[in-house]
Amino acid sequence: MTQAATIVRTGRKFEQVLRGAREVFMADGFEGANVDDIARAAGVSKATLYSYFPDKRLLFIEVAQTECQLMAERILSMIDESRPAREVLTITATQLVAFLTSDFAQQVFRICLAERDRFPELARAFYAAGPENGQRRICEYLEKAVSKGELLVEDIPMAAEQFSELCKTRLWTRAVFGIQNRFSQVEIDEVALQAVDMFMARYGA
Repeated sequence: MTQAATIVRTGRKFEQVLRGAREVFMADGFEGANVDDIARAAGVSKATLYSYFPDKRLLFIEVAQTECQLMAERILSMIDESRPAREVLTITATQLVAFLTSDFAQQVFRICLAERDRFPELARAFYAAGPENGQRRICEYLEKAVSKGELLVEDIPMAAEQFSELCKTRLWTRAVFGIQNRFSQVEIDEVALQAVDMFMARYGA
């Protein structure tokens, strides 16, 4: 893909196009998503849609990146880093478990897996916006917690990945295999609390 093809313009109807695309990708997946349907759902012409996104892959990537960014911002807005580490990690874990088991995250995961060989850039872009970005932000917090003496961590990147994996316990696997599609707040809270308990047992000062 050329550099020119990767340029995404912003404008008055940019958010409108993203909302329409999100709706169609969620319903039909990537391969089944039709540009006509996306334009119709967004309430714009095909010409307008193409003026923002000349390639359907770019549109999917932008939708995924935007959703991941919103999730990260939501978690950050809920966190007061002056609070104890257990409290901060519990908020983070609860939001992360909820996101991982959400319809959106599950659909994007399936799309990236299905299109991995034909369009590896889809998976790479989602990984960068989701897991990689999440790991970076967790690392940033862990470094602060270690500097304050709240946690004892030698390998911070490893600990950050371990924390994320703990948040996948039970529910994420059930969602991936379609065993369970809806998760109560009680189930989400239980996984989050257990994840934090185990993490603090290993790294708590």
